[in-house]
Amino acid sequence: MSVKILRYLAIFISLGIVGVLIATQFGFLKVGNLTRGSTGIAKIGGPFQLTDHHDQLRTDADFKGRLMLIYFGYTSCPDVCPTGLQVMSSALEEIDSKNKLIQPLFITIDPERDTSSHLKEYLSNFHPSILGMTGTTSQIKNAAKAFRVYFRKNGEEKDKTNDNYLMDHSSIIFLMDRKGSYLTHFSHQTQPSKLAAALRERIRASNGK
Repeated sequence: MSVKILRYLAIFISLGIVGVLIATQFGFLKVGNLTRGSTGIAKIGGPFQLTDHHDQLRTDADFKGRLMLIYFGYTSCPDVCPTGLQVMSSALEEIDSKNKLIQPLFITIDPERDTSSHLKEYLSNFHPSILGMTGTTSQIKNAAKAFRVYFRKNGEEKDKTNDNYLMDHSSIIFLMDRKGSYLTHFSHQTQPSKLAAALRERIRASNGK
């Protein structure tokens, strides 16, 4: 077998392994008779303790009984985060008469710059029900880990004094049920009408209709 063929085979196998890991991480791939986790449900989400943009300490328990839309991002994001928040805002506007059952959260991955007051000002540009969440670096890392969200300061090793940095991060809108368990997720490129339709369906299911 030629070296060229071996090289292509190695690349193919590597891509396959990465695909399996990603699918398993988000619960799309079954292991045995179950998806990742003993209940067969993807292990996304968990306890968190953060401070909202009204300076109130909040935990995940505060939102039990409501569906949660959760998006991790940061206010200095040039395009992806505003797009994701606008998708959420437009979807919430479509179902405004029923959105009391839904609590949308914007959790910053940049607590160094995103104070509660800064989040409050930033979120005034989006749907009023979106609650901004910040905290210590440790609290943010724990929340991101629970939701399997990746983030990293871009170029942090090159210039630690630069306040104009960008963040590399996952861009996922999570939909959690009334007990805080993962239901499904969307991207920042999802059509608002599609997200609104999914929310209506979950509201009907939650109301037993």
